[in-house]
Amino acid sequence: MCTAAAYRTNRLYFGRTLDNDVTYGEKVTVTPRNFPLAFRYAGRIDTHFAIIGMAHISKGYPLYYDAMNEKGLCMAGLNFTGNAVYRKPVHKKSNIAQFELIPWILGKCQAVEDVVKLLENTNVTDNSFSENLPVSELHWIIADNNRTVTVEAVSDGLRIYENPADVLTNNPPFDKQLFSLNNYMHLSPHDPENLFSDKITLSKYSRGMGAMGMPGDLSSQSRFIRGAFTNLNSIKCKTEDESVNQFFHILNIVEQVKGCCILENGKSEFTAYTSCCCADSGVYYYTTYSNRQICAVDLFKENLDSKNLIGYTLNTVQNIYRHN
Repeated sequence: MCTAAAYRTNRLYFGRTLDNDVTYGEKVTVTPRNFPLAFRYAGRIDTHFAIIGMAHISKGYPLYYDAMNEKGLCMAGLNFTGNAVYRKPVHKKSNIAQFELIPWILGKCQAVEDVVKLLENTNVTDNSFSENLPVSELHWIIADNNRTVTVEAVSDGLRIYENPADVLTNNPPFDKQLFSLNNYMHLSPHDPENLFSDKITLSKYSRGMGAMGMPGDLSSQSRFIRGAFTNLNSIKCKTEDESVNQFFHILNIVEQVKGCCILENGKSEFTAYTSCCCADSGVYYYTTYSNRQICAVDLFKENLDSKNLIGYTLNTVQNIYRHN
C-alpha cells in the first residue's frame, strides 16, 4: 500500500511512500537522455528527456516506481489491486505495457497537458516484464507545477481524473476516493464551534479538536482522507530545504510502522522509503525505514547526455548525531 502527493509552494514538490513487506534492491536511478528505451510494441526511443526516480533495475531496464523528468513533470504508480484492467494490443494505438508507462510518459512529455494528449492514443497492455516479475496492478498520479491528474486503466477504458486533492492512495477507484471527502467536510485546522445544541454549554478541552473524526487507520481510503487534509492545509514554505522538510512531515502522517499491519503471509507491511523530488531544482530526496536522514541525488549534476543508466544504492544505515 502507498500514498503519493503533490505539494506546491512557489515550486512543485512531489513524492510518495512505498509500503510493502519486502524490498527489491531499488535504487535512485537516472536515465540519461541518450539511454535507449525499448518498448514491447512502440519501438525504441534513442533520445528523450532525462529521468530521475526510484527504480528496480532488471536486465538493464529501469522499472520506475516514481520519477520526474528534467522538465519538472512527475509521476508515480501505486497499487490498484482488483480494479486495474489492462488490454491486449490494439491496432493504430501506441501499445505500452504497464511497466513501461512511466518512461513512456516522462521521456516524451513536458507537462500534464502533453500527457493527456499522449494518452488519447495510448493503450496500456497486460504484458509482464518477465516470469519473475508479473504484471503489477497500478494506477498513476501525474503532476506539474500547475495541475495534477490521476490515470486509471479500468474495465471501461483509460480514465483521466483531475485531482484537486493532490493525493492518491490505492483503492477504491479515484472518483470514489474523492467523493469520500464529502463525509469529512466538517474537518478543520481551526477550533470547533458548538453546533450540537444551544441548550447545553460545550467547550474545547484540547487543541486540534477541529480535526476530530479524521480516520487514523491504515486503510487506503483513510490514508487518502488524512493525506488530503494534511496536504491541503499545510503551510507553504519559502525555501527548498524548508519545503522538503515540510513535505516529509506531510507524508509521515500516513507512513506504516512495522507490526501494525500484518499480512496473510505473517510478514509486516512497512514504509520501505519515502521520496520527495523538487521539480524545479531536479533534486530527488528520500528517507528509508531504517535511516531517517534525508538523502539527495541531483539530476543536473549527472552527465545527462550519457547512454548509460546511473544508479545510487539507498543509504539504509541510520545516521545519529550524538551531542556527547
